[in-house]
Amino acid sequence: MKKQITVICGHYGCGKTNLTLNLALRAAKRGEQVTVADMDIVNPYFRSSEYKGLLAEQGIRLIAPVFAGTTLDTPTLPPDIYSLLESEGIALIDAGGDDAGVTALGVLSEQLKEIGYEMLYVINRYRVLSQTPAEAALLLREIESASRLKATGIVNNSHLGVDTQLSTVLDALPFARETARLTGLPLLYSTVPEFALAGKEAPQGFLPVRRHVKFAWEE
Repeated sequence: MKKQITVICGHYGCGKTNLTLNLALRAAKRGEQVTVADMDIVNPYFRSSEYKGLLAEQGIRLIAPVFAGTTLDTPTLPPDIYSLLESEGIALIDAGGDDAGVTALGVLSEQLKEIGYEMLYVINRYRVLSQTPAEAALLLREIESASRLKATGIVNNSHLGVDTQLSTVLDALPFARETARLTGLPLLYSTVPEFALAGKEAPQGFLPVRRHVKFAWEE
């Protein structure tokens, strides 16, 4: 089984973790060997680590920060983070948000460059500080500088949470295409929440995703 490492980065609240969970679960259902590495050691909320039960049910290995699942917030890399560089199968790295959150990736940058990786830049038109293509492009440059890695593609994950409708994601397409043009990166696909499709087929170029990450008051 060939190793495939994908880093998922983007602005705080863009939906990186939910996308990571969806990609991991889809790969596991295909019979792939999957590892998810939670490298968000800055923001204690909305981490992949919070969904270890969901991942474990599908046989997905989770590499989590030392203090994940506790009330402590200590910026410490998981001690077994380097093992994902050696394991086979698919590895998804849920990076922190913005330049501060991805700084920890710099520790792995040389190894990732040597092995080979993909880095998906997740954008959401409806998040503050990244509502224009110019803002989104500037934010990417800051992320690349801090992580010492280069993005290889863009995923348009524009949504409004539970208020997302199909028109919400369709209206964000011009924003996503212009961001791709400004950054010189391919727009790989856009996402659409399954509930927004209301049983219809997803438009071409859209990946249906399930909303796993929810606010505490929705649980």
